[in-house]
Amino acid sequence: MVDSVMLLAFVPAGLALNLTPGADMAFCLGQGMRSGPRAAMAASGGIALGAFIHTFLAGLGLGALVATVPLAFEVIRWAGVAYLLWLAVQTLHARPNVDRPPVRAAHAFRTGLIVNLSNPKVILFVLAFVPQFVVPEAGPVLAQFLVFGAILSLGGFVINGAVGVFAGGIGQRMARGSRVLDWITATVFAGLAVRLALLERA
Repeated sequence: MVDSVMLLAFVPAGLALNLTPGADMAFCLGQGMRSGPRAAMAASGGIALGAFIHTFLAGLGLGALVATVPLAFEVIRWAGVAYLLWLAVQTLHARPNVDRPPVRAAHAFRTGLIVNLSNPKVILFVLAFVPQFVVPEAGPVLAQFLVFGAILSLGGFVINGAVGVFAGGIGQRMARGSRVLDWITATVFAGLAVRLALLERA
């Protein structure tokens, strides 16, 4: 199904990419600081699923649509910007930490999934990176995309989750009732929104 040589080359390359700080890692860090390790791991799970879906779409060829149709790229991108800004505003308008329960794992998972899916750069990255390791003669191309996507998603889930869990430990040591965590989380969301807004297609 997957060429063994290409698989051996892909694993360390994918791991290096997962270890590179980026939007996904920053999001899990923010979730961990605000709501603890459980929310961080759930958010990482949502992001991992989103990355796998991006890979599946790229394997189907739908990623080419985003790559070649500017309007599709812009619609997805600005929807993501709006969602991240909404998250930032909601965080600052929430009740003080002392009266507010942590974000539920299901909510963190859903938010991570939406944040990842609303970033069109992810599917463009998949289109640029994964095909380098696909060997048509080795079997169905879609199946190879899915294998590589699963490896990337698993690595990202572990690494981003670990970062979020570490941040969760820091957050839990900070004074309850402080608005510092809300401002940190809101700043992360707003920063990701700005980053996404400034991204170019190429």
